[in-house]
Amino acid sequence: MPEERSLEGKTLLLVDGSSYLYRAYHAMPDLRSPDGNPTGALYGMINMLRRMRKEVTAEYSACVFDAKGKTFRDDWYPDYKANRPSMPDDLSRQIEPIHVAVRALGWPLLMIDGVEADDVIGTLSTQAEKRGMNVIVSTGDKDLAQLVSDHVTLINTMTNETLDRAGVLAKFGVPPERIVDYLSLIGDTVDNVPGVEKCGPKTAIKWLTQFDSLDGIVAHADEIKGAVGDNLRRALDFLPMAKKLVTVERNCDMTDHIVSIEESLQSRPESREELREVFTRHGFKTWLREVEIADAVEGPETDVPPALSVDHERHYDTVQTWEQFDGWLEKINTAELTSFDTETTSLDPMTAQIVGLSLSVEAGRAAYVPLAHRGPDAPVQLPRDEVLARLKPWLESAEHKKVGQHLKYDEQVLANYGIEMRGIEHDTLLQSYVVESHRTHDMDSLALRHLGVKTIKYEEVAGKGAGQIGFDEVALDKAAEYAAEDADITLRLHQALYPQVTAEKTLEYVYRAIELPTSRVLRKMERTGVLIDAEKLRLQSSEIATRLIQLESEAYVLAGGEFNLGSPKQIGQIFFEKLELPVVKKTPSGAPSTDEEVLQKLAEDYPLPKILLEHRGLSKLKSTYTDKLPRMVNATTGRVHTNYAQAVAVTGRLASNDPNLQNIPVRTGEGRRIREAFIAPPGHKLVSADYSQIELRIMAHISGDESLLRAFSQGEDIHRATAAEIFSVTPLEVSNDQRRVAKVINFGLIYGMSSFGLAANLGITRDAAKLYIDRYFARYPGVARYMDETRVSAKAKGYVETVFGRRLWLPEINGGNGPRRQAAERAAINAPMQGTAADLIKLSMIAVQNWIEESKIGTRMIMQVHDELILEVPDAELSDVRKRLPELMCGVADLKVPLVAEVGAGLNWEEAH
Repeated sequence: MPEERSLEGKTLLLVDGSSYLYRAYHAMPDLRSPDGNPTGALYGMINMLRRMRKEVTAEYSACVFDAKGKTFRDDWYPDYKANRPSMPDDLSRQIEPIHVAVRALGWPLLMIDGVEADDVIGTLSTQAEKRGMNVIVSTGDKDLAQLVSDHVTLINTMTNETLDRAGVLAKFGVPPERIVDYLSLIGDTVDNVPGVEKCGPKTAIKWLTQFDSLDGIVAHADEIKGAVGDNLRRALDFLPMAKKLVTVERNCDMTDHIVSIEESLQSRPESREELREVFTRHGFKTWLREVEIADAVEGPETDVPPALSVDHERHYDTVQTWEQFDGWLEKINTAELTSFDTETTSLDPMTAQIVGLSLSVEAGRAAYVPLAHRGPDAPVQLPRDEVLARLKPWLESAEHKKVGQHLKYDEQVLANYGIEMRGIEHDTLLQSYVVESHRTHDMDSLALRHLGVKTIKYEEVAGKGAGQIGFDEVALDKAAEYAAEDADITLRLHQALYPQVTAEKTLEYVYRAIELPTSRVLRKMERTGVLIDAEKLRLQSSEIATRLIQLESEAYVLAGGEFNLGSPKQIGQIFFEKLELPVVKKTPSGAPSTDEEVLQKLAEDYPLPKILLEHRGLSKLKSTYTDKLPRMVNATTGRVHTNYAQAVAVTGRLASNDPNLQNIPVRTGEGRRIREAFIAPPGHKLVSADYSQIELRIMAHISGDESLLRAFSQGEDIHRATAAEIFSVTPLEVSNDQRRVAKVINFGLIYGMSSFGLAANLGITRDAAKLYIDRYFARYPGVARYMDETRVSAKAKGYVETVFGRRLWLPEINGGNGPRRQAAERAAINAPMQGTAADLIKLSMIAVQNWIEESKIGTRMIMQVHDELILEVPDAELSDVRKRLPELMCGVADLKVPLVAEVGAGLNWEEAH
């Protein structure tokens, strides 16, 4: 390329398209176009390139790809990249569409025969740097770290990592000028470039620190002792070729492809017309709607007639007078359905104060009623208490139907003002959850997905990060538009989503009979909260702290010195270099792993990993529960109030947050002691009701296997019955060890456990594990048939269903990526059981709450954990509750096998359980 005028201070952005191709392919789910072609990598690349444009300002840019065929390195070394597998078919089919999309997005695309993308990037970086430019290279390839300089920076959008000179030194332990030497020593298994055998990153850094360069290491090779020194001397003849192979070429001839940076690589705007074609062909509906909206607002780029806007004409009122308020009060009193939303001071509903209210009764029309905006420019506002008093009859009226997005939150906030909201007819969060449980359900995402509308984000009106202000400080004009839009969009989302709910009777049942009433029950449970013994937790926290100090001392003795027990790097050095423990598995970077699974395996034979496991478990207990729970006691109620997220898990299970009460470990004494701190108030007991072996019973019902149905119907010990079948003995002859094996198989198979997993779990050979599984399926053919039929059905439909008709979507069931597809196939087997169990516990909660209210008793439901309900029961009602709970829980469904609920009571949760 000719040296032309200075481009001092300009920026060149180079994207390593080949690096991101594979990463997008493996990171994205198995997306498909309307005609069934794979689109995951295409979607990921478009997303990444658009994000890059938004986050990095650059006057010049290019997206660089490897061309097909051999390169000059293959001529130097015929085995170069010889071990690299061929590109997956699902990815190769997306290459051409990706190239089309890259150009449509306005990126110059470079792909030069015989030259790798790295070398194109190296050459362009060098040329740009000579002309005074700053260069940003977006890549996930470590080889390109050798390009980093004062004017060349690497960024990795997948990990949000930025590497300047200091960053390279911190990550690799050597400066950019030594990256080539470093790579020559450690080799590159991906490109099949041998390095020095057994020379890992630490050894390479040590040598380069000691001898300065690869040449220095070669010159002093005879001084390096031990096996690794012998390996170095054996590699001396190949090291020059290794260095040549890993060195990025910086002077490639590209005159046939680029005239000059300013003429060939100038960043261009997106072509809406080309993108419209890409998005239509590949089924990217949300992006297609964005293009249509832009066409409608700005006009089309060509002579094609403008697309119709999918948005409505808006008319939003800001209610600041009683006359305006009365007008809207009349509207909502006569409307068939009103969209309602609150704006508040906090995400914590127990402490949130109302800043304003928004209402909508027809698409495109809405109102915001400001009530508590503050500051020097605070607007004229109606008094909050009087507005709420005049709205209370409507809010508490069951006849006046309301719709909202996550109305459980608004219910809680209104309860802070003594208002019990009724008439909740619809919730768009739950509608979306029922229709598409695998997607995101926030209002902004729903608006784009279903209405083609880009809504105002909260950060756009309140700022973000440390500079974010409270909604009560937002200027009224911005606040009114944001809040009124919420009510308007929610009403329109209901109009778009509810027909999808009612299109299937089963979905409508899940929505109306399960999800909506469950939301009401959860609101009551959250409001009630649970009483804890804070002093007991503080004492336990102190005891755990003492034990942690003791464990640290024991670990230091075993390790031969002090180290950071939370540092994987230091643990790895002690385990595999100092103590020479066996390597169980490696991380993606090739380093020995020290994760939980590895520690558990090593703990079977070595004391230090066992101590580290106990230390980790206790540290987590202390930080998550014994330290944290006492600080979470509400000052007004004296209780801890969790939040139950209803629309998170694809299976329908609830998620407990702030604090998470569902993950308290119960297999350790310390974990059980935490449950002892959940207590009943004086004159009460805590009652626990838990479904027994619920997923196995659901398996019997769904599969219809005669042996399973018979065992449950006759009240047999299912694990003993299974052991009798597998080991061909009578139930009375089953040993404890045989029952243990059967229990692992019973639960393992419904979670898709393979013979490999069973062997590892039981400590037996894979052949023995396979024999057990084969015998299991021979004795329970109905289970085998269910599993086979479910896999076929899931692949055909893309989802499985619970007994009650909840759809559990499996986006990757037909994916091209093996591990993710296999995981989806395992999920297809288990999801109907997990989902049905979730439905049953929700139906139980509804039945129990209805009985409590109809009986007008003082018992209160306070927690739901997995398949268990926990209630706070006055002593005088204990006998009746213990009798009625199992009847209610077992009466919510008529399965082919009896449901069993076990009930216990005590002064605390652990005692009740």
